[in-house]
Amino acid sequence: MARHEYQRELDRLRADVCSMSDLVLERYEDALEVYETGNRSLSESVIDGDHEVNERYLDLEGDCIELLALQQPVAGDLRFVASSFKIVTDLERIGDLATNLAGYGAAETTTLLAPEGVVELGERAGSMVADAVDAYEVEDADMTWEIAARDDDLDQACREASERVVRQLLADDPSTLSGTEIEARLADVSRTLLTIRDIERVGDHAVNICARTLYMAENDDGLIY
Repeated sequence: MARHEYQRELDRLRADVCSMSDLVLERYEDALEVYETGNRSLSESVIDGDHEVNERYLDLEGDCIELLALQQPVAGDLRFVASSFKIVTDLERIGDLATNLAGYGAAETTTLLAPEGVVELGERAGSMVADAVDAYEVEDADMTWEIAARDDDLDQACREASERVVRQLLADDPSTLSGTEIEARLADVSRTLLTIRDIERVGDHAVNICARTLYMAENDDGLIY
């Protein structure tokens, strides 16, 4: 393959990774809307649409393997293909977390933590992913450090939100609740804590994307853990 054709293959891979990110973030934003509104139709759309994310992932995985096997890239090109391969894995997992959130949001529940509070956490995590992919697209190493630093704030906010949920549970007087009400309350707590945990994981995947981009751009593994 001529060098200019090979470069087109690399450019197409980068564009396809960014396109997959757009799809995943669209589904993730829809899942946050489900959590805020309880829209069951939208929840089903997010869950049913996960196969499209998975198919996109498998296609890109195949592209990366083909480039590695047939073109045997070296140095910067090798880091780019390997990093892209890792990044699409993170994007696929964010898609899985979006389906989780859509399911939690559509469940019958009472409000333990104001939905807008959970959505705000989710939006912070989603913006980290979007910015991380932007850094990948332009190979901006400085951006990766700034985005990764935001994860500490997100982790702290998620811990505080989880603690508020637990405190609300402890404040309940069990004697005023029926057995059915207690079971429903515990289910609500579980769903809310799982939602917060999954949002925190979205932030972790954003950091992973930053780590792969930093390695790709500067051969620096300082963010990889």
